[in-house]
Amino acid sequence: MAVSQEVASSRPQEDQGTIAATGGHSQGRMPHPVMMMLFIILAAAALTYLVPSGEYARGPDKLVVPGTFHTVPKAYGLDALLTPHKSGSQQAFPASIPGVALSIPAGMAATANLIFMVMFSGGMFGVLRASGALDAGVSRLVEVARGNAYVLVPILMAVISAGATFLGMISEFLVVIPVMVVLAERLGLAPLFAVAVVTVAAKIGYLASVTNPVALLIAQPIAGVPAFSGMGLRLAVYLAFMALGMLYVMRYLRRVGYRVPAVAPTGGRLSRRHAGVLSLLALAMAVIPYGGLELGWGNRELGAFYIVLAILISAAGGLSGARAAEAFTEGMKSMMLAGILVGLASAVETVLKDGLVLDTIIHAFASVADERSPLLVAQSLTGVEMALDVLIPSTSGKAAVSLPILAPIAQMSGVSGQLTVMAFLFGNGLTNMVTPTSGMLLAYLAAARVSYAAWMRFVLPLWGVLVALSLAIMALAVVF
Repeated sequence: MAVSQEVASSRPQEDQGTIAATGGHSQGRMPHPVMMMLFIILAAAALTYLVPSGEYARGPDKLVVPGTFHTVPKAYGLDALLTPHKSGSQQAFPASIPGVALSIPAGMAATANLIFMVMFSGGMFGVLRASGALDAGVSRLVEVARGNAYVLVPILMAVISAGATFLGMISEFLVVIPVMVVLAERLGLAPLFAVAVVTVAAKIGYLASVTNPVALLIAQPIAGVPAFSGMGLRLAVYLAFMALGMLYVMRYLRRVGYRVPAVAPTGGRLSRRHAGVLSLLALAMAVIPYGGLELGWGNRELGAFYIVLAILISAAGGLSGARAAEAFTEGMKSMMLAGILVGLASAVETVLKDGLVLDTIIHAFASVADERSPLLVAQSLTGVEMALDVLIPSTSGKAAVSLPILAPIAQMSGVSGQLTVMAFLFGNGLTNMVTPTSGMLLAYLAAARVSYAAWMRFVLPLWGVLVALSLAIMALAVVF
């Protein structure tokens, strides 16, 4: 406890960035996250009136068949506005007022497994927090590091980014956010620090995707290159971008006036119960990637795993059944906003698909890269994938829709399959750092109670540099 008090005393007294980062004072400048998502859904509905409807044929693997795009006649009028209709290959309809409302439960249903996984992870951490092991473990970590955030940042970010770039972990890191929030409290820092450590590391790791099976096993075969090939360039990008990300987060520490406290080690040890609970948590963190890679776990299996883990933690931590159930329920409540935002983000894609305008947008984007020089094609591919990521945040979904169209264009223009995949990864990773249609980004922010406005103020300078570097790398790769 003495260690925590000493570290907390280093909190800057006049840190305006920290105040804004808590989310409490920035809500007056930006709409509530739920309202912001509703505005985006309405904007998507407006696109169904402004953009002609059309679609590609799809094969049995659900991949788009290049060269099969055709427009679909669209019915406008009062009936289309007031009555929900199902669009088909012969007749399309814009979003109706009831259809927009129905898209929200449809989006919730489409992402139900993810929503419940998010909420069950919150329940598990509620039980973990109630056991006292989390606070005790973080206090011990701070003591070992002498309260030095400059030591902790590169270590934590290296571990998190490695999970993303080598194993394809991203939603799994949602459970790390509460730990980082507690660590930020111990260091006298705002929750924005917690989000920055996890999100910058995870998103950059996913952007590089050195051996990320989620992205590469889908994208590379479509682009006509062997899975996991060409990792040399991706590894170089990962190392360079992660070094930049670490420096940026540590620059934030200096900017907010963080000072390394003088912490005298007490030599204290964790209790047996706390050590047992934390050992159980460490084992669980090793089981999660194994389950995903070897056992094919999805969000449903992860949700069930968090329930079982909560039961085991409550037993190891000596919690009564009633206390554990109460803690689990409270933890789920803390993730309610994150779950709602995930569902609302999915509703955006639902509206665009129902109006048959998503394929039209992709077809228009593809024409931007068609019949240009290799240098311009490489740059255009990156820009197209960045734009598509706003509409289709799903990595696998975007690969299945865009790469069958863009890969042949790139090949005919002299851009290799490896660079096509690199453009896909850049576009996917860069936009996912900032787009409000990324349900997982919003879930990260909601879990730490950091506003979207505060996150954008923090990350935009770094994002701009990463975009410029990505475009420069694509250009250099084409030339050399």
